[in-house]
Amino acid sequence: MLPKNVFPISTEVNSQNHLVIGGCDTTVLAKNFGTPLYVFDEITVRQLSRDFIREFRDLHPNTTVAYGSKAFTNKTIARILLEEGLGLDVVSGGELSVVVHVGFPLQDVYFHGNNKTQVELEYALKHGIGRVVVDNFYELELLNNVAATLDKVQDILIRVSPNVDPHTHSHTTTGTLDSKFGFPIETGQAEEAIRIAVEKSNINPIGIHAHLGSPIFETDPYSTAIGILLNFARDLTKYGFQLKEFSPGGGFAIAYTRDQEPPSIRQYAQSIVTALIENCTKFHLPTPKLIVEPGRSIIGPAGVAIYTVGAIKNIPNIRKYVSVDGGMGDNIRPALYDSKYEAVVANRVNDDPEEIVTIAGKFCESGDILVKDVALPTLQHGDLISIPASGAYCPSMASTYNLNPRPAIVLANEGNTRLIRRRDTFEDMT
Repeated sequence: MLPKNVFPISTEVNSQNHLVIGGCDTTVLAKNFGTPLYVFDEITVRQLSRDFIREFRDLHPNTTVAYGSKAFTNKTIARILLEEGLGLDVVSGGELSVVVHVGFPLQDVYFHGNNKTQVELEYALKHGIGRVVVDNFYELELLNNVAATLDKVQDILIRVSPNVDPHTHSHTTTGTLDSKFGFPIETGQAEEAIRIAVEKSNINPIGIHAHLGSPIFETDPYSTAIGILLNFARDLTKYGFQLKEFSPGGGFAIAYTRDQEPPSIRQYAQSIVTALIENCTKFHLPTPKLIVEPGRSIIGPAGVAIYTVGAIKNIPNIRKYVSVDGGMGDNIRPALYDSKYEAVVANRVNDDPEEIVTIAGKFCESGDILVKDVALPTLQHGDLISIPASGAYCPSMASTYNLNPRPAIVLANEGNTRLIRRRDTFEDMT
């Protein structure tokens, strides 16, 4: 049966036993657009955006929900997020260029990154970026010089590390002491960064930022980190610093497999806002504007990957490999993070499982495995495999490894589809 907790909101199974996303039969989409294919459900993107705004603002009205663009963005997605009233978190000049291109209000955009270049900072400031989240001492000097050259005073947040372990994969843990990101509190470098920033003439520190990692399946790390961060903030008034904006980052988890149950948006909101208000009261701080940065948790559940089965290799008493026409080139997460996914047969969704197989990609790596040991109906060449919860970090981290073209992406809504990224061609490779 279809594990609905990992599929988009609009997902159905029609009378032909086919997977339907956004009112569109995925077997028809595969025929019309080819595979591998990523299908995004517009309803899911919009509904989760609204849910984040509602749940956080119900508890703390002065909240900005800034979508984490690195999870996946392009012009179409950015326009939808603008329509839903979100801000944006960008981490490169390329992501920022999309924002500029669609006319997104730059005041609602936060520019992150541990090694922003002078070209990127000049581009951001020339277009009126709202906030730059400063990550290191080098950037403090560079940004101040860029702002001075442009005769601007740039609002900034200082990114600090509270040294809190979010209990996620080591490659996606970012708030511990041993991290390339942010100024550590316990070494005194975070306080020194605030002191320096206050003294600079062309930057204006108005807040602090932290990001613990992703995906975080617990709420306690947020509460712990907020206590540490606000305890740190109370001692900064001696430098003339006022905490006007505060961000505990993002990292909110989603279900990738049927047995995963991440906290609800409401539970994340309650934990974060409660910790914010209680610690501001405890440390006699005015309650600042709150910025939260969901990325994966909005776009991840909206995306579904569709592949076509090709070669099948059965090794008796060992393993049965079912190879598809995509793999680590469009979804590097299983190889990079040992990520787990569900899989269904899109053209025979509700058929009973009959065997345990491993879904392998077509790339020239033994580690190119999408889903290991999954129970599916007996498969044959031409069947369509659907892998849900594929909207985040799959298309955005896609490569042309082996010079394979990156997949097309379509947006589905109420039976209508729109191509929002064309498939690469062989000509693109040359």
